[in-house]
Amino acid sequence: MRTMSYIVVRILCAFGSLIAGVSHTEASPTSLKPIDQAALQDTVDMTARELMIPGAMVLLRTPQREFIVSYGTTQLGAATAPRAGTHFRIASNTKTMTSAVILLLAQEGKIALGDPISKYVAGIPSGDAITIAELLSMRSGLYNYTNAPELAASLDHHPAKAWPPAELLAIALRHPPTFPPGQAYEYSNTNYLLLGLIVEKVETKALADIFKTRLFGPLGMRETSLPASSSNTLPEPYSHGYLYGSSSYALTDAPYPADLQAQAKAGTLKPNDDTDQNPSYALAAGGAISTARELAVWIRALVGGDVLSSSSQRQWLESPAPEDTNKPDGQKYGYGIAQISFGPNRLYFHGGEMPGYNSFMGHDPINDVTLIVWTNLTLSIGSQVTANAIMLKVLDQVYVESPLGKKP
Repeated sequence: MRTMSYIVVRILCAFGSLIAGVSHTEASPTSLKPIDQAALQDTVDMTARELMIPGAMVLLRTPQREFIVSYGTTQLGAATAPRAGTHFRIASNTKTMTSAVILLLAQEGKIALGDPISKYVAGIPSGDAITIAELLSMRSGLYNYTNAPELAASLDHHPAKAWPPAELLAIALRHPPTFPPGQAYEYSNTNYLLLGLIVEKVETKALADIFKTRLFGPLGMRETSLPASSSNTLPEPYSHGYLYGSSSYALTDAPYPADLQAQAKAGTLKPNDDTDQNPSYALAAGGAISTARELAVWIRALVGGDVLSSSSQRQWLESPAPEDTNKPDGQKYGYGIAQISFGPNRLYFHGGEMPGYNSFMGHDPINDVTLIVWTNLTLSIGSQVTANAIMLKVLDQVYVESPLGKKP
């Protein structure tokens, strides 16, 4: 639940300039390396050991074939290897699902992306000026409620608490906006909290049911769900999730202090098991549960045009805009999706981070590459985002023009 910039940019600063919209094309054999399963396994093993990750899963699909790499265990003290069908909390990857439903409602004429949020939710500062499109693209200026220290403190001391959306929105509204609507980019979970409320108001159904009917069911995703706010459990089989220190380290950009790092390295500090935290505080912004195999189905279907109409798909693919206007060739964020390019390769992706879990999902439609990575340690003791650290090493083995070969 950290900012997307923190989660991805500091690891992907090697990526070069971005290029505009895309559609499926034939895979370019000159862009991809032949992949060796043993070398891929060695890379994941080495990176996971260095970062002290209990367990990790990599699912990679290229025109060559599917590669599955499992490391470690789903539970400390046990010997249960992660599998492609192991359930885990996907955190902010949920935003791609919320944005997809919003775009479906727009293509059906039930809402318009230019609608002000005041049309659906009352009492939001500048609600007449903030549009649905600005919520989708993280340009509302509304304070990110997951930055509030009281939320992390509650998760640490009352992990099973069910969070009503109104209580989360109240946390956000106790803080002034950080900029006028549309004037800048800032990753804020408040945007997607509001989008979830809009969807439920328009459809007069629970968001979990809407996801199931509109997204998961049509794609055959039977192992993916948005749990009820009263639930803090995962379906079997599932991975436990771990984090050193307070939940605040997963929710904000604060790095680990030197003393905590020293204790963890010495083995005198063990990571907390945050598996049973109630994810209702994330909901439309990050509450879903899935598996590596089903996330691969989801991200390829979404990027490949199997979810939206052709006109909505074009709008979605063209939505990413530079996060930093002073760096037009940097990472872009659009309607619940990020985009990067390196050489001739273009990747649409999202990340997910919350106490206990870290994940990455991406699809390159030019070369037909899909990559899913999840780990059960949110951050390494050096504050590295664990799934992304593995992801970058994997991409180095996939592409001839590797992102690791670029300088920031």
